[in-house]
Amino acid sequence: MRGRTRKHWTSYRLLPGRWPGIPVFSTTEFDMILNSKELDIRGVKLFDLKLYKDERGIFSEVFLTKSVYEEFNIKYVQENESVSKKNVFRGMHFQKGKYSQCKMIRVVKGKVIDVICDLRKSSKTFKKIIQLELDPHKLLFIPEGIAHGFFSLEEGTILNYKCDKFYNPKYESGFNLLHSNLNLDLKIKKEDVLISKKDKDLPVFDNSYIYEDL
Repeated sequence: MRGRTRKHWTSYRLLPGRWPGIPVFSTTEFDMILNSKELDIRGVKLFDLKLYKDERGIFSEVFLTKSVYEEFNIKYVQENESVSKKNVFRGMHFQKGKYSQCKMIRVVKGKVIDVICDLRKSSKTFKKIIQLELDPHKLLFIPEGIAHGFFSLEEGTILNYKCDKFYNPKYESGFNLLHSNLNLDLKIKKEDVLISKKDKDLPVFDNSYIYEDL
């Protein structure tokens, strides 16, 4: 038993065309596991994990999400993980065209300021940028056509994300968030940020190049 009584377990059935054994939750069953809300960018969802606490510590389910298999019908094919020093920034990254990715993002250890930008021309939130703080008790889902990056707020921060498309360097793109004229409160001075040469050399955020082929 995984730290819960039997009354909390969810039975599951098979649906045609779905992976065998993938749970299918009713609304009530789903709410027992996760609380979700859509953010100010269309299709972006933040999940608060349901925590089960006792004298041993904390237990939570991090991948039995209705949104992954029913609402979005996504099959993840690649899982990535980074370990970052404090004040590291990674981003802003996205893939274009047929390799544009959906991602499920979770901080395994530490804390980050996550930054996302809507690059979809057809979206009502086109070019909108939002930031939010993520810790190990939250999941963030971003659909295709969204640029993503994050600042590490703690030493040894581990960030994990699942993707529905494989990484393809021919389709990758991005922009330099630090050199762009954007109104963000990042809690980190720009001169203290650790950033790779590859990310530093990315173009600034503008209206000319980054919105093509999405």
